[in-house]
Amino acid sequence: MGKTYQWAILGCGKIARKFAGDLKLLPNVRLYAAASRSLENAQEFANEFGFEKAYGSYEEMLLDPAVDVVYIASPHSHHCEHTLLCLNHQKAVLCEKAFAMNSREVTLMIEASRKNKTFLMEAFWTMFQPSFQKAMEIIRSGALGALKMIHSDFAFNADYNPEKRLYNVALGGGSLLDIGIYPIFTSLMAFGKPSEIKTMASICPTGAEESIMMSFKYPGGEMASLVSSFASHSSTQTEFSFENGFIRLNRRFFCPTTITYWKAGEEEKTITFEKGIGFGYELEAAHVMECLDAGKTESELMPLSLSADLMETMDRVRKDAGIVFPEHD
Repeated sequence: MGKTYQWAILGCGKIARKFAGDLKLLPNVRLYAAASRSLENAQEFANEFGFEKAYGSYEEMLLDPAVDVVYIASPHSHHCEHTLLCLNHQKAVLCEKAFAMNSREVTLMIEASRKNKTFLMEAFWTMFQPSFQKAMEIIRSGALGALKMIHSDFAFNADYNPEKRLYNVALGGGSLLDIGIYPIFTSLMAFGKPSEIKTMASICPTGAEESIMMSFKYPGGEMASLVSSFASHSSTQTEFSFENGFIRLNRRFFCPTTITYWKAGEEEKTITFEKGIGFGYELEAAHVMECLDAGKTESELMPLSLSADLMETMDRVRKDAGIVFPEHD
């Protein structure tokens, strides 16, 4: 085990609570600081999870020399601003997805990481799930022949509230950046960037997109059918269709505990993965510390080029669907 890292949380909302709970599971972590725009919120968060310090200012927290690495859990709309702030203080950053609002912001973040020679990674926890890694291993092995098609959906029925983040375009609202990013990420990992994108979207009165259907086509004729929505529940599965069989990441495909595997002429199999104690965020945090132990400023498993490709693809989706974030576009 490497050194013990002193973690700080920037933004004390719902996702930060899950992440902080999982951080506590790692032996080489010291829960050091929590920062919010409200000192009261930061203190409440710090007390709940056992962080040593609470700050009512992000800048003040970043001036603390004891902070080693910052997990950014603010809304999408502030990821770029907060990442640049951390990197310019030479603090390693794990930034929650979506990494930013658009490719221009992602470019600024990557440039700042390289200029400051400081670690930066998008917190795409799916990449670190054993089940997802196993599916990618099977795809690359060629055991089922060529991969031809992907079907992936992520939907849940969210209460419509124009003031809340999910429907607020000023905060990057809409299903695309929040959950549509998962099916897109999955197709990107399996096929790379699409050559053609066609979409259909349902736009709410706030200007946020509530539901979107995306069709991707690839240079070799492969296709992906992807869906995200806040209007209804779905099975939240991903199926990879091959020449000689299929793999299905079962319910909650972004962190599934089972994979269904079928090869023509054989019986269908289910591969079961043991569920961890936490939600699964501890895996990405552990990876960040392994990178820092090795003196890296970028992950080889979740490289910045992948985050750039993911955002570029989402920009293309937004353009085709007519999704606009006025304060960022």
